[in-house]
Amino acid sequence: MSTIDFSHLKLLAVFATVVETQSFAAASRHLHTSRSRVSEQVSQLELALGVRLLQRSTRQLLVTREGSEVYEQARRLPDVLSSIESSLTPGEAKGRVAITMNHDIAHKIILPVLDEFQKQHPQIHLDFILNDEVSNLIAEQIDLGIRIGLPNDSSLIGRVLHEESLGIYASSSYLKKAGTPKTAEQLAQCRWVLLPQLEYENKLRFRSKKKTIDIKPESYERCNSPFMIQKMVESGLGVGALLPSLVKNEVESKTLVRLMPSWSTERLIFSLVYPSRQNIPRRTRVLIDFLIEAKIFT
Repeated sequence: MSTIDFSHLKLLAVFATVVETQSFAAASRHLHTSRSRVSEQVSQLELALGVRLLQRSTRQLLVTREGSEVYEQARRLPDVLSSIESSLTPGEAKGRVAITMNHDIAHKIILPVLDEFQKQHPQIHLDFILNDEVSNLIAEQIDLGIRIGLPNDSSLIGRVLHEESLGIYASSSYLKKAGTPKTAEQLAQCRWVLLPQLEYENKLRFRSKKKTIDIKPESYERCNSPFMIQKMVESGLGVGALLPSLVKNEVESKTLVRLMPSWSTERLIFSLVYPSRQNIPRRTRVLIDFLIEAKIFT
């Protein structure tokens, strides 16, 4: 039975490149990798074949008789593999990418950068799945998600995009009607709009100068959508915990006012989540790189 399987094709191509460039260092530059990695791959191939292909010394690299025979068969592989890669990843990334996130991230963070993404990658088209609940990326065949927190599932990869704490906000119209609270007790007496995912037993926890403050509102509405909560707070329906990066314009226009500016929640992690680190389609990789480089939350 043959000792070669398809996983060795890349190793054979690396070996052929070493022979043609006549050194590990030159081959590593050609392959855009490290010298030690090239040497390791050639050693893996020698172990798989059970023969020595190269005689190494500090000054010279000699191809053995067996190595010459292997090279004659493998010398076309670098071009073959490069041709296959080019056919699968043409010069311009294209195709559809399914991406999921909640509504406020879509409207406030992603929408403003969509035009730039389309200019850079006109052949990539996006399928947006907006959901305030966590989608099952694998079961629903979704390429990419933006979530709060990092995945616990080992089959998912998480890349941190942003970290931020929630602050306390109310509309100018609400404060004109109800007055501006100055203490924790007065805040608890305000009407609130609560996000169930962020409170425990209708209680919110904030920190200020290493001091912990718990607020348990006496009167409140509840909603599972952060975007809807922001709109409810803007409409004067109550006080709410919101992300500062998502309400910058509303604060500047004085539609919203931040209360107790030194108070904030524990930091939330926003991450890009996708099913696998290996064999990611180029269209998805391009979108991942764009979202990370664009610093979309700043």
